[in-house]
Amino acid sequence: MIVLIGVAVVMGAVLAGFMMSGGQLGALMHPSELLTIGGAAMGAMIMMSPISVLKNLGIALIGTLKGSQYDKATYRELFKLMYDLLRIARRDGLLMLERHVSDPHHSEVINRYPRIAKNHHAMEFICNGLSPLVDGATPEQVSGLLEAELKIIEEEHHAPISVMTKTADGLPGFGIVAAVLGIVITMGAIDGPVQEVGHKVGAALVGTFLGILLSYGFFGPLASRMEFMGVVELGFFRAIASIVMGAAQSQSPKVVIEQARRGIGTEFRPSRTEMEALFKEVDAT
Repeated sequence: MIVLIGVAVVMGAVLAGFMMSGGQLGALMHPSELLTIGGAAMGAMIMMSPISVLKNLGIALIGTLKGSQYDKATYRELFKLMYDLLRIARRDGLLMLERHVSDPHHSEVINRYPRIAKNHHAMEFICNGLSPLVDGATPEQVSGLLEAELKIIEEEHHAPISVMTKTADGLPGFGIVAAVLGIVITMGAIDGPVQEVGHKVGAALVGTFLGILLSYGFFGPLASRMEFMGVVELGFFRAIASIVMGAAQSQSPKVVIEQARRGIGTEFRPSRTEMEALFKEVDAT
C-alpha cells in the first residue's frame, strides 16, 4: 500500500506541476515513446539476468506491494515456536525434535503457529538449522552451516536489487534513444506545418522526460524499497540462526530467545513484558 501511495504522490506532483504551468495533459500521451523505453528496458533486464533472478525479481516486486510479512506479530510467533521446540528438546532430549523437523507439515507443535508454518522459506531454514543438532553436530559445525545458508539468502536478495538498479541507471539513456528517434522523424517532416513539427519535437522530448521520470521516480525507489525489505527478511533469518546457535551451545530456551530478541530492530521487537506473556502462553499448552 505504501508503494502505491508513493507512486500516486510522484505522478500527482509531476502532472499537477505540468498542468499548473499551462501544459495540456494530451501533450504527454505518446505511447510510442513509452513502448520504445519500456521495451528496451525489458530487453536489457532479460539479457542481464538468469531466469531464476527474473523470477525472484517478480516475487520481490509483488512483495513490495504487499509489504513485509516479517512484522512484530510474526516475530512473536517465531519466538513462541522456538521456545516450544527448545523446551521439548530440553525436557525430552534433542532426538524428540526429529519428528518435528523431518516432517514439519504434520507436526502438531509447528502447526500451532500458522504464520511460521505457512512460510516455506522460514520453516525450511528452521528445520535445516535444527536437524544438525539432532544428528549431533558441534556448535562450530552448526555455525558454519547457518552462515553458509545466510550468505546464499543474502546473495539471492541482492541479485534482483542489482538488476533493478542497473535498469534504473539505463532508463535515462533509453529515454535519449527514444528522443533521438523522435528527432529523426521530425527531420523527415521539417518542411511541414509548424504545428506538426512542434508536435513531433514535443513527442521526442517526452521520451527524455519518461526515461528520467521512470528512472528516478519509480525504478530507483523500487530498488531501494526492495533493499530495505531484504534487510528486514535477512534480520528475521538471523534471529532464527541466533536461537539455533544458542541451542547448540546448550543455553536455556529463554536465554537464547532473549538474545535473539535484543538483536532485532525496535520496530519489531516485543517488550520484556510481552516476552514473559509469550512464555507463559507456551508453558500453559
